This record gives sequence, C-alpha cells and structure tokens, in this order.
Amino acid sequence: MEGVFDLISKMSVEDLMEAIKKGDLKASEVVEHFKIRSEKMNETLKAYISKCEIKKGEGPLSGIPFAVKDNMQLEGTKTTCASKILENYGSTYTATAVEKLLKNGAVVLGKTNLDEFAMGSSTEYSAFFSTKNPWDLERVPGGSSGGSAAAVAGGMVPFALGSDTGGSIRQPASFCGIVGYKPSYGLVSRYGLAAFASSMDQIGPLTKNVRDAALITSFIVGRDEKDATTVEKKMEFLEKIEESVEGMKMAIPKEFVKGLNPKVRAVFNEAMRNFEKLGVQMQEVSIPSLKYSVAVYYVIAPAEASSNLSRYDGIRYGLRVDNETIDGIYNETRDQGFGKEVKRRIMLGTFTLSATYYDAYFDKAQRVRAMIKEEMNKIFSSYDAILGPTTPSVAFKHGEISNPLDYYLQDIYTIPANLVGSPAISVPMGFVDEMPIGLQIIGRRFDDAKVLQIARNYEKVRGEFPMPSGDER
Repeated sequence: MEGVFDLISKMSVEDLMEAIKKGDLKASEVVEHFKIRSEKMNETLKAYISKCEIKKGEGPLSGIPFAVKDNMQLEGTKTTCASKILENYGSTYTATAVEKLLKNGAVVLGKTNLDEFAMGSSTEYSAFFSTKNPWDLERVPGGSSGGSAAAVAGGMVPFALGSDTGGSIRQPASFCGIVGYKPSYGLVSRYGLAAFASSMDQIGPLTKNVRDAALITSFIVGRDEKDATTVEKKMEFLEKIEESVEGMKMAIPKEFVKGLNPKVRAVFNEAMRNFEKLGVQMQEVSIPSLKYSVAVYYVIAPAEASSNLSRYDGIRYGLRVDNETIDGIYNETRDQGFGKEVKRRIMLGTFTLSATYYDAYFDKAQRVRAMIKEEMNKIFSSYDAILGPTTPSVAFKHGEISNPLDYYLQDIYTIPANLVGSPAISVPMGFVDEMPIGLQIIGRRFDDAKVLQIARNYEKVRGEFPMPSGDER
C-alpha cells in the first residue's frame, strides 16, 4: 500500500481512476497527496498563481485533481490572466470546460501561471513571476500555458487545462516533456475563457500520456449554447485509440525540417524510424504558404486582441486608476495595468485595423490565411496527418531571448494548426542536451480521433518517457 502511495504523483489519470475504483486508494487521500505535493513543488516551480480546493460533484473523475490556467473563470477564485489589470478580479461564474470536469467529480487545486493574457511563449511575461521548467530551473517551461505544463511535469497534478492560440498548449508540453493536445476549433466551448484571438483560441488538456489527453477531452467537448462557435460531433476518442495505424500515410513538410537544428533533426529522424516500425508511409511534401504563417498570425492575432482587450478600461471591472477625465482613466488604467508585451500587441493590432492600413495588412493576412488552409486541406486529402517537430529547439534559459522577432519564431511550427482550426498534439519524442523535445501531429479539422490514434501508436512504440523527479529540490 505504501508503495502505491509513493507512486501517486507519477500515476496517470486512468491509473488513479482504476486504483480508486478498486479501493486501492481513497479519493480523499489522492487529493490530499497532490495538495501536499503541490505545496512542496510550487516553492521552486512557481506554477500556481493561486491555490484552492474546489469540488462540485461526484462522478467518474471523483478524487482526480487538476489545475486550471488562470485565464479561465472559476467561481470562488480570482481570474487574473497574470495581469495587474485583473489582479483582484473575482470570478463570477465558471468556464464551461471547467464546469464539465467539476460535475464529473474532478477537483481543482489551483490556477496556473501564464504569460499575461496568454500573450507569450515562455511564461516570463506574467505580471507576477516567472515559472520554472521542472527539468532545469534555469530554463522556461514554455508558454503561454507554462504554469499548467510545469504543474503536470512536476507531478503537482495528474492533468491540467491550458489554452492554445498559436501553440500555447503544445509548445510548453514539448519544453516540459509531456503531452499537450489542442482539439479542433469548435469542439470545446470557449465560454469563460478570457478572449485573446477569438478565431483561434481553444481550450485543451496537458497530460502525462495520450490516453489521458483523449479521456479528459471526452469530458469537455460538445455543443454549448453559450458559445456559438461550438459544434456537436460524435468523437470516438478512446474507442479507436489503440487501433493500428499500419498503412497510413504521413506528410512531412519541407518547411518544417529545412534548416532544422542537427540535434533536433536526429531526434526527429528516430521518431520517423519508429513510425516505420508501425507500417506507416512517410513522404516529404511542400506547403509553400507555411512560410507566411508567423507573419499572418502576428497580424490577425494582435488585431483580434486589440478589440478583445478594449473592454479593460477601468470602468466596468478590474483595475481603476482615477483621473480627472474619462480618457485619463482609460489611459492611466491601461498604462499601469498592462505589461509591455500586451501593450506591444494591442498597438500592433490597432495599427493593422486602422482605416489606412486595413487592406494592406489585416485583409491581406486573412486572404493568406485562406490560402494556407486550402494548401493544408489539399495535403489532408492525400495524407492522414502532418508530422514535424513541435518546436525548433528545446526550452531556452530565462532572459535568453529578448528580441521580439526571435521570441515570436518559437511558435513557427505550431501556428498553422490554429490558423486552420486543425487538431494538433505534441508528444515527447526524445532529448536534446538533456532537455525534452516534442513531436507534433496535425490532422484535418475534426479528425481528432485519428490524431490521437496516431499519437498513441507512436507513444507505444517509442516506449516509456521519463518524468523529472524534482523531489530533491
């Protein structure tokens, strides 16, 4: 019994559910274990902005703790979006995805750190503090869901929710050596998620393995009358996940591997050999428009952000800095409340939406976005999925990247899936310089079950992937 308890922090969601069902573990002691573990590990990892213990119902997830990225509403907690402008904002309701998990018995243990308003790739742009990577405390965990990724990798919770607008689930999953899954746009309700770029934002899970990602997603998908972009799709997430992928065809875009770091390329080549063992055919293809994806994203996303963040004005909620005029209140509140990266993107978005430059930038970006979607769908008509590294490198050190353009290129491989609404998953594929790096699998929109099936088959042939212990810290 003691041996089982010692392994709790390393157990998957499925394993914990089975142990509780059999009576080997009590739901209460599982929750207590992760509370103690979270308290201990958070001192060094700084994954949580706030801690709590919120439980609403009983169900198949009873006794399973999880963490929620702090840009999702959770009644009874503050939802800060890691910003000074919302530092004292109390949630008035609960996001649909979080509510569904609570109703099935899961227990929230904390709200996790992020780049302010989910704008970043390192969790260095939180207004409060930077989160550490469990594999190396001198390195970033990725972003913007860095707190959620660090919490899972550090064994603080068996799974966490994150949000992904341009790779914010998959990139930190790659940096932290865990699984990060972005469902197809529209499968999971965004109600209760603080809007960044509404045409690309999506909630998804960060987990220890692919089966857990499929399991958790099965609880949170579905049509929501509070989110008009959601759809009702029957998804056999777990039913087909173990089926063979023999005979499937995978596309490897030349744009994903050209000029790739030799060490990363060597790990990726090993992943391709594992796919060959599965009887999968692979072929290099060209998707010429992918070279524009970062530029397109950094026109469209800031434009949508500048509109979405206009609601933070010091009048309705959040920080208010008094001034003699209404314009003064707006200006002073936003100046003191927003960090430099958020200000940079708001200004960029306001510029591209202006009457003078709308056609030259925003309209053109939307046209290129449609072209990227058309080219990727053409690939999906002949191939089952697109494969490539999740990130061009392993986690970088805190403060190592200061140039905004270099920083934005961290999402070069993940952005295309958001632009076209495709499902995409990052699965650990190996190590470079003793740091984990992920393999990304992208599918056609609503081919989520197939993407998870491919990821699960790869995971099995790859073998068990280690987790950082961190216990000595």
